[in-house]
Amino acid sequence: MHRPTLALLLCACTPTANETTDQPTTTAATTTATPTTSPTTTDPKTTDTPDPPDPTTSAEGTTGDPNPCDETPQALADCVDPEQWEDHLAFIADIRTPGTSHWEAVQDLCASRLEEYGYEVVLHKYGTGTNVVGRRLGATAPEQQVLIGAHYDHIEDCHGADDNASGLAAALEVARVLALAEFDRTVIVACWDEEELGLVGSEAYVAAAKNTGDEILINFNYDMIGYYDEAPNSQTVPSGFEIAFPDAYAELEATSFKGDFITAVADSDSHDHLLALGAAADRIGLKKSLLELPAGAESLDAFADLRRSDHAPFWDAGYPAVFLTDTGEFRNPNYHCMGGPDEVSDLTASFAVGVTRITVEAAAVALGL
Repeated sequence: MHRPTLALLLCACTPTANETTDQPTTTAATTTATPTTSPTTTDPKTTDTPDPPDPTTSAEGTTGDPNPCDETPQALADCVDPEQWEDHLAFIADIRTPGTSHWEAVQDLCASRLEEYGYEVVLHKYGTGTNVVGRRLGATAPEQQVLIGAHYDHIEDCHGADDNASGLAAALEVARVLALAEFDRTVIVACWDEEELGLVGSEAYVAAAKNTGDEILINFNYDMIGYYDEAPNSQTVPSGFEIAFPDAYAELEATSFKGDFITAVADSDSHDHLLALGAAADRIGLKKSLLELPAGAESLDAFADLRRSDHAPFWDAGYPAVFLTDTGEFRNPNYHCMGGPDEVSDLTASFAVGVTRITVEAAAVALGL
């Protein structure tokens, strides 16, 4: 998540892929649910960057029985593999400023994983950076697209485990699980570049998508989804939040401002997708805060803190989008390494995996399963 501007409100190697320029593709409430199990923190990260994890592309058991994952959106969500998320997180979380060797390694990871999962992969080179975009065409309505994205770049001298290795690891696991089913609509998974420089990669993609008339039904955007804290007063909000979202603020007061929930921020056109996320969260006992902006408010300066990630260009272009976040520096003191290192050992795996599960379910609903 890139650095904030002054505002009032919370947001919170050589791949085998094809290369392209300009065109990214070839076709156009808060709840009080208690987690069923206590979230657990990941093992501390070692000093050496681990090798990329081996991909898992099948959910079939050793008996050779048919894959059960594609029966319902809920069954698909339950096929999320926590070890895949943790292994990808451990690899991604290292210095990855654009142009560095690990930035390139993570870009390669995105391309290779998406190809291994059966996606058509394009390197969208837009001048200053490279987005990695994977696509699986829908069977009957391929022009209708459901997009899941997360940025892979970060700032200097910071491993960025929460920002945004946590979100990118989730996007890759969503890609793997969605590849276990067939859909009428097209799935797109994107690894955005240069988010920290001002949403540069996603803006370039959206401009090209708009130019070619892409029909994006919804964009689910991850940015910082791994920091969880049950301590009272671990969650803060900027001034003005209680005015814009009085019910959400009242819930925070009632729960002693604990940072133990995922926030999902949506424009009004994403209402049904926000509700699908909420229903999925309720099913697995994941606490959430659902924030829906009034129609037309998603581009207002007053909501600048809700626009600090790669969903904002989609909003500005008239595409529906939902932003999933642990709220960044309003909870995590090590945002951009300002209060200390942003490391894997500070994150809670079961919390981020829960966010991954609810996104799979909501995306599967949007895809028509």
